[in-house]
Amino acid sequence: MLKLGIDVGGTNTDATILNDKDQVIATVKTHTTADIETGIYDAIKKVLLDFSIDPTEISQAMLGTTQATNAIVERKNLATVGVIRIGYPATASVMPYTEWPQDMIAALTGKAALVHGGYEFNGDPIANFDPAEIYDILNSWKGKIESLAIIGVFSALNDDQEQKTAQLAKKVLGADIPISLSSRIGTIGLIQRENATILNAALVKVIKRVTKGFAAALADYGITQATSYLCQNDGTLMSLEFATKYPILTIGSGPTNSIRGAAYLSNLQDAMVLDIGGTTSDIGVLTNGFPRESSRAITVGGIKTSFRMPDVLSIGLGGGSVIHKDAQGKITVGPDSVGYKITDEAICFGGQTITATDIAVKLLGVKLGNPQLTEQIDDDLAKKAMAIIQARLSDAIDQMKTNAGKVDLILVGGGSIIVASALAGVAKIYSNKYGKVANAIGATIAQVGGQYEKIYQYANLDRRIALADAAELAKKQAIVAGADPKTIKIIEVNEVPLAYAPGETTRVKVKVVGELA
Repeated sequence: MLKLGIDVGGTNTDATILNDKDQVIATVKTHTTADIETGIYDAIKKVLLDFSIDPTEISQAMLGTTQATNAIVERKNLATVGVIRIGYPATASVMPYTEWPQDMIAALTGKAALVHGGYEFNGDPIANFDPAEIYDILNSWKGKIESLAIIGVFSALNDDQEQKTAQLAKKVLGADIPISLSSRIGTIGLIQRENATILNAALVKVIKRVTKGFAAALADYGITQATSYLCQNDGTLMSLEFATKYPILTIGSGPTNSIRGAAYLSNLQDAMVLDIGGTTSDIGVLTNGFPRESSRAITVGGIKTSFRMPDVLSIGLGGGSVIHKDAQGKITVGPDSVGYKITDEAICFGGQTITATDIAVKLLGVKLGNPQLTEQIDDDLAKKAMAIIQARLSDAIDQMKTNAGKVDLILVGGGSIIVASALAGVAKIYSNKYGKVANAIGATIAQVGGQYEKIYQYANLDRRIALADAAELAKKQAIVAGADPKTIKIIEVNEVPLAYAPGETTRVKVKVVGELA
């Protein structure tokens, strides 16, 4: 049985097919279209026809998509959201939507309420929880919201008030109302966790369109025997049903797929990954075979959030980056790019624009287009541009290091041809003929993951019991996402003592992975 993986990037949509031994047997690269769906259709059609693949032999289909990110950035197709924060009076000084862009608030209706309740860091209640108060608010929102976000103060310690609010919402607003609970999405910090929960609630319409569109595309091309999955931003998969509840977890899945694909192609578990596309370069870190998670607050569409994201640095440099020379003779590279028009506009393809790819063809011996056409590029300009390209890449790699030593580097992406044979600070460079579609390969070979974060007081609960509890909750999440319970294993346990809290209060985060059920 075969596996189909598709990854939608800003410039290209890639598709790959692996056999039952996880060997690559087909790869294609097509242009990403404005409506996204057409590009997915084109990629499926091309990979099936070009390699004479029988669609009925495909048993699993995976999709990594940028649609959730695009919806937030463009403020389009978002659901109207109601926000209930359980934490009055302690959090009244900073209301929901504080520091949000005004156009985003308008897109979501801006409906928000602060109600009595919440917990202190030691588990004591802040104020008495009042269901009647919440009932009145929900009644006033009937017919005015399409999704609900519920946020409780320190709900990572105790989420019972969030659960009670969700149960009440289903009675008042209907059993089908999409509900996002902050205890399932973000980390401890209230405001950034709240922001992530609101965004998750706003994306429910987008993800429904994605899942239905993906299923329709597969069916139209006769792929009727396949179980479908979406890619998460931690390098794992989730079922379409799970994705409808947590659409925010698809944000950042593109760079993650490239990192996982790089691990597969290089057989390395720990290395730096440089993914160069047509417009940007993404630098990530491979740790134990999975992307290193960012410890910083992530800004999405101008909104600060706290939910798991890969630690990736992006710079405006790619294969299509334009080489400029000003009146004073100063040479710069990018950040503008010819993007997917490179085959029309780059010098080596008969165009009139000097790009980073042209410099690689001229100086690195890359065989692409008509190399003779690059002879018209001034030698001095080419050498200076090449020096700038290599310096920017080396500086970006240095920024992602945790120590001064040299690192192994895995090159992937269609623009990786612009990298010289050696880079400052790099011990060894690994590449593979399938590196151009590493993102689609990463989607195809992904496992199903589960992650859970909770606060425990070791003074009141034995540490071993606490760790076992967190692991069990992570496993349950993986099973819901589509993992085979027999194959689940723990790959990461992180304990962070909270110095300001009594009773040996510790934040525990456990991550597990398993094979597809």
